[in-house]
Amino acid sequence: MSETSDKPTVRILHLEDSRVDHALVKFALQRSQLNCELALVDTLEDLLKELATGGYDIVLADYHLPGFTGLDAWDIVRETGSSDLPFVILSGAIGEAAAVEAMHRGVSDYLLKDSMHRLSHVIERALEVSQTRRAKAQADAELADSRQRLAELAEHLQASIEQERADIAREIHDDIGGALAAVKLDLAWVGRHAKDEGTLSHLNTAMEMLQHALGASQRIMMNLRPPILDQGLVAAVQWLASSFERRTGQRVVVRRSSEFIDVPRDVQLVAYRTAQEGLTNISKHAQASHVDIDLNDREGVLTLEVTDNGRGMGPDALRKAKSFGLLGLTERAAKVGGWLDVSSSPSGTALILSVPLSPEAMPGDTDHNLQEPHDQSDFV
Repeated sequence: MSETSDKPTVRILHLEDSRVDHALVKFALQRSQLNCELALVDTLEDLLKELATGGYDIVLADYHLPGFTGLDAWDIVRETGSSDLPFVILSGAIGEAAAVEAMHRGVSDYLLKDSMHRLSHVIERALEVSQTRRAKAQADAELADSRQRLAELAEHLQASIEQERADIAREIHDDIGGALAAVKLDLAWVGRHAKDEGTLSHLNTAMEMLQHALGASQRIMMNLRPPILDQGLVAAVQWLASSFERRTGQRVVVRRSSEFIDVPRDVQLVAYRTAQEGLTNISKHAQASHVDIDLNDREGVLTLEVTDNGRGMGPDALRKAKSFGLLGLTERAAKVGGWLDVSSSPSGTALILSVPLSPEAMPGDTDHNLQEPHDQSDFV
């Protein structure tokens, strides 16, 4: 069929056993001035051979064919992996039930042969729908790939942050801590040998400031990479709770399933940061007077729940553009096979971390790349 417009040529594969009907289809398409090429096949074997060439944009198929139906042909098209190829049934007589079944099984459209004047419109619509579906599938694939790359980037950035925290904590301990400890020893020596009251007064003031600097260094280091994590998750969470109580005056009750909960190092870090972020959010926003922390590993699942009796969060709080804290925790949980749930009401908020503990993962230490700071006993 010769070209009649500047539009791309539509390559049509026509499955039909009647040469007369094929001629009628060809004539109808010529009258509609559809720019197309039409090829005829009348058996499933020939249909498969032509489909294998990949040279067609759409299939027109009669419904009643010798030994098979148009739906049988559609099933074969799908089995060959060409389910995105538009498939239109063109029949002289197709019952309503058969038409409904055809549409449910994914056929693009159907048309009666006595409505041949609408054939070009049906073909163009089927092509448009198919193109839209392919574009959507491609966009979905690109979106999924983008999300995967973003998740990998977030994981890399989080690992980098933890490594940098460990490095800074170690430098604070080795350099600043060591220097402050040396100054403290020198001031103590001066204090033992000084006799002048003015000198001793200034010395005492300097010792107070030095002790303040030592305390600040300890707090910063503990927040960056607390060595108490070496004593286990339970001890680390209890330390967080005690520090929170001292800083805010809010009562914190910690419940745990045992005194020592054995979890992989990466899971331990995720649980610790979740508890830390939960307490930080409570101190900033909740206006609570009481906090509960429940930590257990029953039924092979580590569960950390941080709840408060504060004012709760609005329904849009978690969807705010800058709610990166909870978003980061969600990403962290996903990377260790867990998930994060947040529920809130006017009577308080609950932050729940759940991580399945597989037997294979328990002995491993996937956080071995993070360097721990040295023991800080000489900070005192």
